[in-house]
Amino acid sequence: MEIEREKVLNALARIPNLNHTYEVIVSGIGRESTAKAMMQLPPHDICVLMGFAAVVGKEAHLPDYLHLGKPIEITNASLYGYEGGLFENGKPIITEKPKLNLPCLSSLTSDKFVRTTDLAEKTVVNMEDYTFKFLKKPQDFIVRIISDFLPHETEIDFFEEVKSIDFLEGVMAVDGV
Repeated sequence: MEIEREKVLNALARIPNLNHTYEVIVSGIGRESTAKAMMQLPPHDICVLMGFAAVVGKEAHLPDYLHLGKPIEITNASLYGYEGGLFENGKPIITEKPKLNLPCLSSLTSDKFVRTTDLAEKTVVNMEDYTFKFLKKPQDFIVRIISDFLPHETEIDFFEEVKSIDFLEGVMAVDGV
């Protein structure tokens, strides 16, 4: 999303001595747009998928490192089937070793609304993570910034909720690699 791009660029601009050079590309929302973006990437050494993430659980019950705006690394991704189970070919893709010194969570990708009541607390629900992990190179990784908590107890305006979220901590973790 464009808002994620703006937040990454804002964070990069505030780091005085970057260790790397960056090109920020918007992949769009969903598995298909992520796959298309991955197929059209310019030459690069490492690709990092960075963006917002919804986490299952109530913020008040989660540890501080999983509160609003905190960065996490996705080290396990699964493809959640249309009828509520894992697709046959959607076996979990697990990262052998995390790339960053961030908390690591598992992510479910689906094209259908996922009933969060059936999911373990601290699970990320996202539409792009599995596709990215399936197509990525071994050195690539995913950083998500916690944007909301599922199930929502009241209706939210997502773009209002994420206005105050800063990507600086996540971008600094990436630049430290």
